[in-house]
Amino acid sequence: MFDKMTLQVLANHARAAAENMAHTLHRTAHSAFVKETQDFTVMLMDRTGDTFAVPMELGATWYPGLTYGRAIDMVDDYRPGDVAFTNDPYSGHVATHAPDTHLWKPVFADDEIVAWTGGHIHNTDMGGAVPASLSRSLTEIHQEGLRFPPMKLVREGVFDEQIMQIMSTNVRKPALNIGDIKALVGALNTGERKVHAMIERFGKQGFVSGVAALKAQAEAQARAILSEIPDGDYVFADYADEDSDEANPCRLKLTLKIRGDEAILDFTGSDPQLASSLNVPSGGDPRHTILLVGVYYVLYTLNPRILLNTGLTQPFTCIAPEGTVLNPVAPAAVGMRSLTCARLRSVIFGAFVQAVPDRMPAAPAGNNCIVNVMTRDERSQRTVIAAVNPVVGGGGGMPHRDGTNGSGADAAYLKNTPIEITETEVPVEFVKYGLARDTGGAGRWRGGLATEMAFRVFTPDSRITARNRDRSFFRPWGTDGGRAAGLADMVVNPGTPDERRMGSKDTAILQPGDVLEVRSAGGGGRGNPAEREPWRVARDVARGYVSAEAAERDYGVILKDGAVDEAATKAARAAMPAPSEAFFHYGPEREGYEARWTDEAYDRLTEILAGLPIHWRFFTKTEIFRRLDGTGAAAVEAAFEATCARFPELPRPQAFAEAAE
Repeated sequence: MFDKMTLQVLANHARAAAENMAHTLHRTAHSAFVKETQDFTVMLMDRTGDTFAVPMELGATWYPGLTYGRAIDMVDDYRPGDVAFTNDPYSGHVATHAPDTHLWKPVFADDEIVAWTGGHIHNTDMGGAVPASLSRSLTEIHQEGLRFPPMKLVREGVFDEQIMQIMSTNVRKPALNIGDIKALVGALNTGERKVHAMIERFGKQGFVSGVAALKAQAEAQARAILSEIPDGDYVFADYADEDSDEANPCRLKLTLKIRGDEAILDFTGSDPQLASSLNVPSGGDPRHTILLVGVYYVLYTLNPRILLNTGLTQPFTCIAPEGTVLNPVAPAAVGMRSLTCARLRSVIFGAFVQAVPDRMPAAPAGNNCIVNVMTRDERSQRTVIAAVNPVVGGGGGMPHRDGTNGSGADAAYLKNTPIEITETEVPVEFVKYGLARDTGGAGRWRGGLATEMAFRVFTPDSRITARNRDRSFFRPWGTDGGRAAGLADMVVNPGTPDERRMGSKDTAILQPGDVLEVRSAGGGGRGNPAEREPWRVARDVARGYVSAEAAERDYGVILKDGAVDEAATKAARAAMPAPSEAFFHYGPEREGYEARWTDEAYDRLTEILAGLPIHWRFFTKTEIFRRLDGTGAAAVEAAFEATCARFPELPRPQAFAEAAE
């Protein structure tokens, strides 16, 4: 049994080992998306494949609760020096879209596996229908690139060249893929050495029992946080702008049930699986890390000293009905699952902010648009495929400060690539990169500002993929009197006669001289804007965060020559409307949408779709949306009846069949 101090020493060793793994990968990776943007993970796992240590300084923060156990069990006869891998979202429930290639390596002590090292890198391209393999428009997993089920990539220290050749033949930039994969293998080797060092210090049995104690401690910390939250059912819903090229919203709904030191996250009422790549492949795992990412952020917000490992998932149970957007069945496309995950985090935040309103921020931007470019480099006469930069929005207003500008809480791990590096490696010219004024939601604590970026291309038919484009219609919400944030946008040739607004489209073809401008959403505001100190507003105006017009309109602050006009400000604030009693502010777009699509209407839609075979659900949803006339459950039923009349092949749910009789 470890005493508290010794356990903390082990925790420090484990985290340091994970940090060393991350530095190895970071310094040896080939693609900008790994070595600069840092879309990768590394971790240490116990003998069952549960994560017990992750880095905090480098890489993505999605996976501290990931378990590799099912994928590990799909490979036989591990030997020292072996490395297994997969990128198949439907095998082993480790990878969640094809570009994420996960590797794991056994760590032996006395001929026994005592731990695993593992991690993933996001490959620049895995083949498929579009450069970078990802677009909302794809409809089945087979369009999203080459997939490998769990298998050995390295056998006793030797790479399987046949597998490497298959990958090289089927992807657009094989050197980047192979280089990044070999860098990750190097990181796993670093982790293996560090585990052996821990075994040497603590002993084999001491190490194994200590790792189990770390998981138990994380579980206890998570349960302690839940115990402080009032028991109750907290219901929240949010939307992605478009569910597919059909352009209807995608709704996620959560009923968070807090009971003592446990919580149930019931996602019943979320949309059916989609005929697009926005599906989230959880496999129905009640503790799948991809469903719980928002929970990790909440727990860390409420206790920044919490241990991040698989133990903290144990008090939580997720319910995601099969055949829904959060638990699709093959061959549903899943490549853009990160867009839906951003909205999933917003839903989780919205539920928890009702439970502990004094400790939670308003909504972060909830979009992390990653811009990929496929173009021709006239200097080298080569085709270039590269991630240009993530365009991440602002954080929500906090209980004690403004939201972070340009770095929303749920995507802050994505690092920006310096413009100089991008322009060296990719034939584009940046014409704008910075913060967008007036995009943070107004509040006692202002939401963080959006990021905006624009660049010019020089060769014909340059193809752009801006994945995770969202929040062009449904705003990040404000809380406790705070206002919703500014919307995202994407424009080709802004301010010219050739201007084209792209809405939520995530692909574009640019010609020589064309400029693409991308802007994220801002963060929601928190608290009554009229309670924000005028000097803070004046400072925001001086810094370019807020315009003088918005200062007067949103905050009632009048400036004269840059200084606060105290008398005019007092009068302006006295004339401002009384703040709404509603806790959330969603903005006019969502308020108008929900005037038609009420909770009652969505509940009836869910009942109808749940009674249909999975392959009929998205089609039927789309047809009901097309025919809806009016509001409420009756209008949904009428639209469904009209759909049945138009398509007599449509199976009728049992309840409807009995009612018709």
